Amino acid sequence: MDNSTQILPQNDESALKYYLSWVAWPGLFALCMTLTGIGFAFGAPMTAFIFSYILLILSLFFLERFMPHEREWQEPDGQTFADIAHTLTTKGTVHTLFLFAGVIGLTEIFRPATADGYGIFGAELWPRGWPMFFQVAFAVVIAEFMCYWSHRTAHEIPVLWRFHAVHHSVTRLWFVNTGRFHFMDSLYRVLMGMIPLALLGAPMEVLQWLSAVTAFIGMLTHCNVEMRFGWISYVFNTPGLHRWHHSRDIREGNKNYGENVVLWDMLFGTYINPQDRRPPADIGISEFMPAKFTHQLLWPFLSKDKRREFRAKATGIGKRKAG
Repeated sequence: MDNSTQILPQNDESALKYYLSWVAWPGLFALCMTLTGIGFAFGAPMTAFIFSYILLILSLFFLERFMPHEREWQEPDGQTFADIAHTLTTKGTVHTLFLFAGVIGLTEIFRPATADGYGIFGAELWPRGWPMFFQVAFAVVIAEFMCYWSHRTAHEIPVLWRFHAVHHSVTRLWFVNTGRFHFMDSLYRVLMGMIPLALLGAPMEVLQWLSAVTAFIGMLTHCNVEMRFGWISYVFNTPGLHRWHHSRDIREGNKNYGENVVLWDMLFGTYINPQDRRPPADIGISEFMPAKFTHQLLWPFLSKDKRREFRAKATGIGKRKAG
């Protein structure tokens, strides 16, 4: 929720928080993109990205304490280790290795072999003559279409939901659980989003930019910082939109599937952005999810009977069905 209709601040501290709430999202995103752009200009995009990402983490760490969106989300949930472990196994292996090795390798295979413009299907498909800004914007739209459907199917197809439920099992949102995805869920989404770009012959620089955009927006999307967005929420995926996506009410939770932008949500009727109430603070899923990281990795692979047995041992409840 934008909360843009709230009354104006009454003192200096609240005034600072109010104005920060308007500039935090665009300011941090623009800063990270600018620093990354400088890195590209000097031939060190990875170094610049890592520096920008760490800066974003530190900024959100302090902002979550100074101006939290939900104060109850500041309370420990016992999932910090699991959140970090999922991040390391998904973002640190599946995403990074696949993106910078597999996809870039495919891109080199499918790109035009000559300056005459002949490549896959006998033609140059990627607009390499466009300015990089427009190439990246085009990549976001193309990748987002596939990411939208991979995300939506992960909610609508039970076997895929088993893996995606790991992410939705959180009971609070904060920057640490940005990367909390089962590695199979993450692999599915990366494949869906990146392979079309590789087939179109998107150059490595575009893929690197797309990866940076996704990382920055993903971190911002999950943060527990009071922010206001205005028109931004009609273009980009923002924390205000994503909090609705984590609602326990599936009428709200099965909305706002966009990862970076909300174009496809609007076109396919899954966009939600109520202005008359705040997103629910009580988030999560109604089904059972093990608390331990290793158990969460195994959970989607277990049969229904094994899940019931596993849950009975974990909770002491033997008669209720496993989620």
